[in-house]
Amino acid sequence: MTTTFTSAAPNTDASALTKKRRIAFASYVDENYLPGFLVLLRSLALSNPGVCEDFVVLYDDLRPASIAKIRALHPRIVLQRVNDTHYDSYVKGDQDNYLVRKAYFILDIFRLRDYDTVITLDTDMVVLGGLGELLELREGLAAVPQFFYGQHKLNSGLLVIQKEYLSDEFCAKIDKTGRSGDYELDKHDQGILNAVLDGDFVRLDAKYNFVKRRLSGDLPVPEETKILHFTGRHKPWQGGESGYAQAEDRWREFEMTDAEFHAAYFASSGGLHHDLVVHFGTPHVKRTGDVEIARKVAAAHISAGDYQDAVDVMSSVHIPLDEAWPHEVLGHALMSVSRYEEAKTQLLLASAAPNRAATAFARLAQMAWVHGDNTEALRYATAGLTVDPTHRSSRLWAQRAAAVPSQEQGSAEDQLAHVAFYMDRQGNAGDKLLPETVRLGFGPDTTSRRWHSVHAHRYFDKAALERVNSRRGLVIGGGGLFIPDTMPNGNSAWQWNVPDEHLRAIDVPIMIYAVGFNAFDGQSYRAQRFNESLRLLVEKSSFFGLRNHGSIAKVRGMLPPELQDKVVFQPCPTTVMRQLVAGWTDPAYREDTVMLNAAYDRAGLRFGHDYAHFLAEMAKAVRKIGEHTEVKCVAHSLDDEKIAFDLRREHGISLPVIPMYDFSNDEIRETYAKTRLVIGMRGHAGMIPFGVGTPIISLISHPKMAYFLNDIERPEWGVSVHERELGDILTERAIGILDNHSRTVADVHDRQEQLWKVTEENRATIKKILGR
Repeated sequence: MTTTFTSAAPNTDASALTKKRRIAFASYVDENYLPGFLVLLRSLALSNPGVCEDFVVLYDDLRPASIAKIRALHPRIVLQRVNDTHYDSYVKGDQDNYLVRKAYFILDIFRLRDYDTVITLDTDMVVLGGLGELLELREGLAAVPQFFYGQHKLNSGLLVIQKEYLSDEFCAKIDKTGRSGDYELDKHDQGILNAVLDGDFVRLDAKYNFVKRRLSGDLPVPEETKILHFTGRHKPWQGGESGYAQAEDRWREFEMTDAEFHAAYFASSGGLHHDLVVHFGTPHVKRTGDVEIARKVAAAHISAGDYQDAVDVMSSVHIPLDEAWPHEVLGHALMSVSRYEEAKTQLLLASAAPNRAATAFARLAQMAWVHGDNTEALRYATAGLTVDPTHRSSRLWAQRAAAVPSQEQGSAEDQLAHVAFYMDRQGNAGDKLLPETVRLGFGPDTTSRRWHSVHAHRYFDKAALERVNSRRGLVIGGGGLFIPDTMPNGNSAWQWNVPDEHLRAIDVPIMIYAVGFNAFDGQSYRAQRFNESLRLLVEKSSFFGLRNHGSIAKVRGMLPPELQDKVVFQPCPTTVMRQLVAGWTDPAYREDTVMLNAAYDRAGLRFGHDYAHFLAEMAKAVRKIGEHTEVKCVAHSLDDEKIAFDLRREHGISLPVIPMYDFSNDEIRETYAKTRLVIGMRGHAGMIPFGVGTPIISLISHPKMAYFLNDIERPEWGVSVHERELGDILTERAIGILDNHSRTVADVHDRQEQLWKVTEENRATIKKILGR
């Protein structure tokens, strides 16, 4: 019977686990103000082309055609009817009056519970500049003070509302004030809010709610204005008002047709948000056949893992032979759905242009390597380096193709085949250590005498099938293989590039060992292909062990009831390293250091709009912890060194960098065993030090970190990168561990012993499966 830690169902809500801020814009819209709202949406997209958050539209009378117009201008519209029943007892006046209905909106917005930050925008506003500062706000209720009434009162046209105000407690204050009637009757929303807040709000610069009346006399709009607010009775779409011509000209810049709007968006400078690119680009390509826009839409689909959609949009347009970049993007999309021959044709066309040749050759080298042709892979990679000697991807594929495979020493009948992601030199240190550690779970010999290596990313063809079937079993494990985009393929839609027919033909025992479900918060799989491959894998497996209960819950949820019980808990073997490594002895002494690791792959999914906050809080923590113990940066990959660069550039803090990506497996274990504490963002910057007996604090930017800590019943050993008081919390917990180090190390050993019991029980099960 398998040992369990807790009977409670794991929380698999990624947003709740990572605490990534959920941000939304919100407006009240009716038919009379619809023209203004459509201009507002266009101005928001054109002034902030890299921003795409939910937009909550509160309404009570919009027609279907009007809703369709709204949806055409934003991909993440959330429709919600205003609930005026809350305010019948205290909102006075004509119920058909817009100001009264807008009051319903302003007060109803505080009843939203799905967001951490809500930014309200009036429909008579136009956005003229970047709103990054507003998106990064994390405290209080922020607004621009009323221009004509002094600093004590706010103008409610623009509010930045944080979670503590989106609460039942604050709504109760609103209700109480509303029923008392002790507020200004002419503008209900401002009156009630000003009465409740009594001046207690965060004051924003006037540029974020620059009222039209400040421009009387036809003054120009100041260049620094971010949001222009057409207060007053006369709106630009109703004919406007004399004396404000220059202001109204700015509004009319965004009064355009859909075709003009789409063209303007793609002419925007700076990064474009992939959701907006897809939303605006798809109808534009359908209408015009524009190849360049099709390329951008396809690239956006690829970045989101929607590879077939990328193929479809590129296939819908005619690509001239001399247009290299579109050919390259189509080739990339085709290889990602395993249409390799078609991809090769497109990439060869792309390689004719000097500015795209290196990337095209690198992709050709990748495809050749995937199919086991190292000679051709090296030829293409060399061609890429000839075009651009600095091209990193071409150099990687050249190194892979030129690598001499280890000579197998054992006989096939004594070996286990092992599907894993075998990391390259200077690759991710955790992934480099994993395959060897998985093998240790089956015995002390991790060499080719006992193991036949199968790289997960190489196409599992008939020859590979025959080699596996000649072994005594197949182990699949060595990382979060259930992730859709590290090396996409259309055969399985996860990391092992195996067609169903070849998976079905495996006739030796299959053991899934400590694999993780590694999708980020906001990342999705191609559900049908992945689900079909997953179900077949579970059906075929003799043992199916996942490395945390969060992954188990996710995978069980994709399976029919009769297969769900086959999915069991097998901790990552790195977490029990002290038990697995022959002759392991705990260090006689530890260096007086704390090691800090941060990860930057898929940074947008990790940090959202909070990276500047994260960096500032880490600077605070590093300074305070550094007064107690030396802090060093430990880099699992080259990109992990970014935190050291950013801390030095932005906050004047210099940290020594440990290049763990260059270390051997023994050096990785030894380095982590000799430090006193590891603060890590990567999964294996937590699991590896834990496995060698070192205390950890996880910086949670991915659900898997919380999954592991919940499994060992130590959630307090983690803190979200989005935590408002991250620096103080991290400092308190780190110094608490350092001051009680021996006790914490003993706790790590105790938690590890529980994982080891599970591992031993599973080892006995697998031994029976294999017959020895």
